[in-house]
Amino acid sequence: MLETQRERVPADDDGELDTALAFLRFQRSCVFKKIDGLSEEQLRRRLVVSDTTLLGLVKHFADGERWWFAHHVGGDPAYADIDWTMVVPESVPAEAVVADYRAAIEEADRHIAAAGSPETLTRLPVGDAPRTLRWVLWHKTSEIARHLGHMDILREQIDGVTGR
Repeated sequence: MLETQRERVPADDDGELDTALAFLRFQRSCVFKKIDGLSEEQLRRRLVVSDTTLLGLVKHFADGERWWFAHHVGGDPAYADIDWTMVVPESVPAEAVVADYRAAIEEADRHIAAAGSPETLTRLPVGDAPRTLRWVLWHKTSEIARHLGHMDILREQIDGVTGR
């Protein structure tokens, strides 16, 4: 099948942090492509047995940005008890969920910039020990990529749009 949303992966290679951030930004931008042009109903459509929907994944991504970058990297205890459910209440409009994800990205980027170096350790431990910003960046990028595979399948089921 023809990939209708294909775009090239980043070519940034000017250093470890530059490359890591380029790939994180790429994965984030792919999330927005997966939901582009869909109606509220399509974003909420449940096509698998689990509660996974495109909108639920966007909520999950926002939670993940805050959990990893604000909580662990930035040390903000406000995000210690993230509700990891992918269920978005009907009372919360899709545009609010998408706006919240954009806000979470902006907040995460501030924490990444403040950390400054891939060698910087998280302020709060991951499990029983701090991890480096490098570890968090790669973990978060891989998590988005994994869930983008889910989004690919859901989007193709909704309207046939494919690609990264």
